[in-house]
Amino acid sequence: FVQRSEWNLQLMTQRALEAEGNVEKLKQKIFVLQGELESSKAENENLKAGRMPDLGAMRHNIDFALQNLHKIIMGANWSIKQLASGAELLHLVAEVLESTGKINEVEADKE
Repeated sequence: FVQRSEWNLQLMTQRALEAEGNVEKLKQKIFVLQGELESSKAENENLKAGRMPDLGAMRHNIDFALQNLHKIIMGANWSIKQLASGAELLHLVAEVLESTGKINEVEADKE
């Protein structure tokens, strides 16, 4: 029983590390998207100033930003699900360990 709890704890730790790695990847993607956003803001300012933008480049930037945004959203959703699942399992492991401790206390009292 304790071995199974330890195995579950190791599994949860592994999932947490994977989720942390995904968070770092998402941070990098956000950085790229922020660059795209700044570029789009500059293009927007040019439009407001009456300058003609390169519509092909603008479309490319918008498509690129949308594709990356969708990837980030999917990755974030997956990471959140993994973290929630990991938290639930860690809670279960904690309850199991508490129960094990209480059983040991009762057995020790009997002796």
